[in-house]
Amino acid sequence: MAGLNLTRDPLELSSNAVLIMDQNTSEVLLDKNSQVALPMASITKLMTSLVVLEANQNMDEILQVTEEDIDTVKRTHSRLAIGSQLSRANMLHIALMSSENRAANALGRHYPGGLPAFIAAMNAKARALGMHSTRYVDPTGLSSGNVSSARDLAKLVVAAYQHPIIRYYSTNSNYAVEPGRHVLHYRNSNNLVSNPDWEIGLQKTGYISEAGRCLVMQATIDGRQVVMVFLDSKGKHSRLADAARVRRWLEGSKPSVMARPIVAQQG
Repeated sequence: MAGLNLTRDPLELSSNAVLIMDQNTSEVLLDKNSQVALPMASITKLMTSLVVLEANQNMDEILQVTEEDIDTVKRTHSRLAIGSQLSRANMLHIALMSSENRAANALGRHYPGGLPAFIAAMNAKARALGMHSTRYVDPTGLSSGNVSSARDLAKLVVAAYQHPIIRYYSTNSNYAVEPGRHVLHYRNSNNLVSNPDWEIGLQKTGYISEAGRCLVMQATIDGRQVVMVFLDSKGKHSRLADAARVRRWLEGSKPSVMARPIVAQQG
């Protein structure tokens, strides 16, 4: 509706907002509508994980899924039945790896002060990181009220990358949990983590209709650590195709800087 799809870029990417950045120098290598705030869908869960970990809560504590965790926004299905019990660590694992929404909401509910305090902490962390175009209203990303820009999300990726747990959980290809009488097997929502041609250090996918297909990644390409953000991609596989196109471009050229460095604030 904003006409972002009319913006051309040298690589003819399908995503309507893109930011490609050198992680070590903060040099922007490719910029396409990177300052426009858009719904971010489950990319939200990166901030959810950051707030959970920095609260230093007991990761072995058992959390229970309740009716409060049912998705009343999009009415999506979850494999975690009401009454399911998992450790905070396992909730975080499947929230990051497989975008499990009830797990993400349960993590927020079990924050000191409950869900309102958790959402306040998410927004406070965003401000501390200099994510000035970002707003959170829930810990799952199911609401289109969760908005951010590609530029802001690059800062979030850099901050989240400092946590080995986020790196490991988000790039794990599969994982099994036992929330009740049955074992549930989860797979990563990003097929690239299983591709031996990719060296991915952190990733998160996202999708709701208002956001399109979204993807953020940290990857090492041709010896360079790169942060990639792709928002509002319409085709089911187009965000992964965009990542592959950017990778080929980086491997085949020495891109020039297209914008000022992005500096994530401390906090």
